[in-house]
Amino acid sequence: MKFIVSSTYLLKQLQILGGVINNSNTLPILDNFLFDLDETELTVSASDLETTMSSTLNVESDSKGSVAIPARLLLDTLKTFPEQPLTFVVEDNNTIEISSNHGKYALAYADGNEFPNAVSLEDPSKTVVVGDVLATAISKTIFAAGNDDLRPVMSGVFFQFSTEGLTFVATDAHKLVKYTREDVKASQVAEFIMPKKPLNLLKGILAGSEDDVTIEYNDSNAKFTFENSELICRLIDGKYPNYEAVIPKENPNKLTIARTQFLNSVKRVSIFSNKTTHQIRLKIAGAELNISAEDIDYSNKAEERLTCDYQGDDLQIGFNSRFLTEMLNNLSSDEVQLEMSLPNRAGILTPIDGLDEGEQVTMLVMPVMLNN
Repeated sequence: MKFIVSSTYLLKQLQILGGVINNSNTLPILDNFLFDLDETELTVSASDLETTMSSTLNVESDSKGSVAIPARLLLDTLKTFPEQPLTFVVEDNNTIEISSNHGKYALAYADGNEFPNAVSLEDPSKTVVVGDVLATAISKTIFAAGNDDLRPVMSGVFFQFSTEGLTFVATDAHKLVKYTREDVKASQVAEFIMPKKPLNLLKGILAGSEDDVTIEYNDSNAKFTFENSELICRLIDGKYPNYEAVIPKENPNKLTIARTQFLNSVKRVSIFSNKTTHQIRLKIAGAELNISAEDIDYSNKAEERLTCDYQGDDLQIGFNSRFLTEMLNNLSSDEVQLEMSLPNRAGILTPIDGLDEGEQVTMLVMPVMLNN
């Protein structure tokens, strides 16, 4: 087995695939990339058993075969090369030799047949989405997903596909984000929960991409195919909580304010808040918003006054400043609206501008009890 490939082209593909590999694997074979050669097509795969990703590269070759090459060693070597053709040759003594312009490097390889096979999806449903749309949907929601191992369904992003549009939801019970696209539709209704790791990989690869991504899914797995790559992952098993039930419908108190101004105030004031609760207080009356925080243990306190556009009754409500900061950071609009009903009911944050046609974002943040 022998092939010739550009060093930078190979490195670029392997760095993407390297994101799949865990730092500590129970199966030693998973520390390798699988190189599967079929003449001029080289398919490289990486897996952690839950997620498998592969890319197909064009190489110069007329041979076939498959070997598993140590991922860390190969990546560290490739990073040091300037752009040049590299020749890979599988030798008889169980090593694969890489020849560059200036030297030769031999790595011990494992048998490609030991590498776990990717799952093949039985009878999947299918939806096609533009890469950048999917990347945006992931980055707008994934930060709100939980990290609690005891509630695995909340540690992923909920995909809801229908003939009306696509909805992506993430929540950790303190905050919730619902992102909807009405300009992209699925042929049939489907719901599944995607784990974070493959989503973070997709987000990085697909940001800014105009290419179509084909999403195929059944009850247990999902497969994303784009350009020359595919990613298959196991879905999170379980029923997603009824998120519609927690979004309050009647919110008579509406606050409209410049996003960056609000964000900067919250950040500044929260420095003076209690380090465990991160509690800040919003006091709204007329066209004035008063943001304050106090850390009684250290006698630290801060307050700022902002002008805003407000319709509703005078209100005092407490929030965890970290959640509010995360949400405001994740929006890109100039102005945001915060809708509230009572001090013990969730607040709903929505962008007023900066959205594409057919795009909607609703963010929900639970209040914290104020001790007056």
